[in-house]
This record gives sequence, structure tokens and C-alpha cells, in this order.
Amino acid sequence: MAKILVIHGAGMNMRGKVQTEIFGPMTLPEYDERIRGYAAELGLEVEIFHSNIEGEVVNKLYEANDRDFDAALFNPAGYSRGYPALVAAIAQVRFPTIEIHISNPVRRGPVSETARVSHGMVTGFGAGGISPGAARGQTHAGGKAMIRAAIAPPAGDDNPTSPG
Repeated sequence: MAKILVIHGAGMNMRGKVQTEIFGPMTLPEYDERIRGYAAELGLEVEIFHSNIEGEVVNKLYEANDRDFDAALFNPAGYSRGYPALVAAIAQVRFPTIEIHISNPVRRGPVSETARVSHGMVTGFGAGGISPGAARGQTHAGGKAMIRAAIAPPAGDDNPTSPG
């Protein structure tokens, strides 16, 4: 069974409490519940971690590397820019990291520095449960797609830091 680490970055504990016009009403525990559901459907082991402290996130990545995790899904939130130790840790671990964002951060400012060393990036598809009807089904499929992307990165991309 593949082991996936899910990391929620700085400020994710405020989801559903502030900036709901951008990120929607879901709280961090609701995200975690949704992620565990996707993982169960896909037959994956998932460990979910949140910290507002950069060093704890760096240590968690290195710990996951030592524990032979297969991939990481990372929503950097407040860690998108200005955290060189985090960028280095993502570049150093042996497993692929997929950066995910509920909204499209490019619409709000500079592109994430952590995306530079990630194997891929999924942005702007929400987290599900925000809109009724068809949108809910689309975001559910999108959540599963994020997890699938983490365990099966694109072929031929052995060095995510290489240009081009």
C-alpha cells in the first residue's frame, strides 16, 4: 500500500474562518476528513500533518523520507515564498512532491518558490463541498486526481529542478 504524506502549510488552520470568499467555508478538519476518504477509496495509507512552523515541516519531510513514504501532497499556504530551508528539503527528499492549492495563487501574486522544486502543481480546483451539484462531483474527482498524481508523477521527469 502506497504511503502518502499530506502537509498543510502555515495558516491552513484558519481555513473556513477567514478569507472564505477565496478559499470557501471548509475547515482544516473537514479537509482532513475529505482527504482520508479519497485515500481510502484509492487504497492508500495517508498521514496528514499541519504546522505553522517551517522547521517542523522540514523535519516532517525528512522523517517521511527516512520512513520510505512514496509521495507528498503539499499545500504550502503561507510557505509559498521566502522559505529556503523548505525549498531545499523538498528538493532533497527521494519521493515526488505535488504542490496543491485550493485557489489559483498566481492570480494573487508571484508564483510559489516551492513549486520550483515540486514534481507538479495542481491549483484552482477548490476542495469540494463548496458548490452544489456537478461542481461537487468535479472537485471530488479532482481530489482523487491529486493523490493519483502524487503516486504516479509524469514519466521522464527524474529531476524536478532541471530547467525547462
